[in-house]
Amino acid sequence: MTMKRRRFIQTISASAAMPAILSMSEPQKSSLPGSGDIVVASTWDFKLPVNETSANVLEQGGSLVDAVEQGIVVVENDPSVTSVGQGGFPDRDGHLTLDACIMDSEGNAGSVMFLEGIEHPISVARKVMEQTPHVMLAGEGALRFAVGEGFRERSLLTENARKAYKEWLTSSGYNPPVGKENHDTVGLLVRDGEGRLAGGCSTSGAAWKMRGRVGDSPIIGAGLFVDNEAGAATSSGLGEAVIKIAGSAIIVELMRQGVPPEEACAEAVDRIFRRQPRYRDDPDFFVGFLALRKDGAVGAIGSRKGFQYSLYSGGTNRVIDAPAFRR
Repeated sequence: MTMKRRRFIQTISASAAMPAILSMSEPQKSSLPGSGDIVVASTWDFKLPVNETSANVLEQGGSLVDAVEQGIVVVENDPSVTSVGQGGFPDRDGHLTLDACIMDSEGNAGSVMFLEGIEHPISVARKVMEQTPHVMLAGEGALRFAVGEGFRERSLLTENARKAYKEWLTSSGYNPPVGKENHDTVGLLVRDGEGRLAGGCSTSGAAWKMRGRVGDSPIIGAGLFVDNEAGAATSSGLGEAVIKIAGSAIIVELMRQGVPPEEACAEAVDRIFRRQPRYRDDPDFFVGFLALRKDGAVGAIGSRKGFQYSLYSGGTNRVIDAPAFRR
């Protein structure tokens, strides 16, 4: 065992009275999938059809990128989801802005941020990846590109979102809360039958955010990172905290060094608390990480109880309570 690996184990391990990982329930252990098995993992419980959609695309001969895009579109299409796509809550000025990114098995990536009026930002991010020499497009430029690619511009703010915004203006002032009801990015990681990896993220960001705010979701290396030699990771929660440690990239690099997915996620949470100690005692603070290793092993950690992920593996789709981290 290398000195670096030993230090890592010591960091996330603690005494029996103060375990580093506090499970919500009995750990859900499963054997590794078969070499030809499809694995789909996504943050939260955005209805199991998200994973099923991605798996079906692959089973019917679709590409990895098709599987990522179409799985995320399921969430973007759902107006009941108030943190992704057309159901998202607006910023503090009443505008709904969307962010998304996608990354394939070859290391190609596309991202859009601060995009308004286009219902499927994940699809625009894919176009950026496939049709331009760039990785990121933002704001007016992203919208102009989307319209030029044939996407239809329209108003996306739902009546539910308008009502919530009006209520927030009278009760909350300009202090956007970030907590368990205001962080639900959808992050999706996919492994096909040949062991290739891809992933994507989509969000409307923190409700009532400052105009122009962008979180971690569309940032390659923060909200999403895919390296076909090692694994893939994604995040949810307070994006500013994730950005400051390049959370998803850190997790993938730890998996490259042989650290199991769950431990790699735990190290990312621990690094946030060590580098940004003000979050330790903040009851509203939350981050969660989800990782998929090259061989199909999956792990996740939430900074506190409540983080869930959906996992399709071995033909079975289920929602799992992720363990909670505690120093």
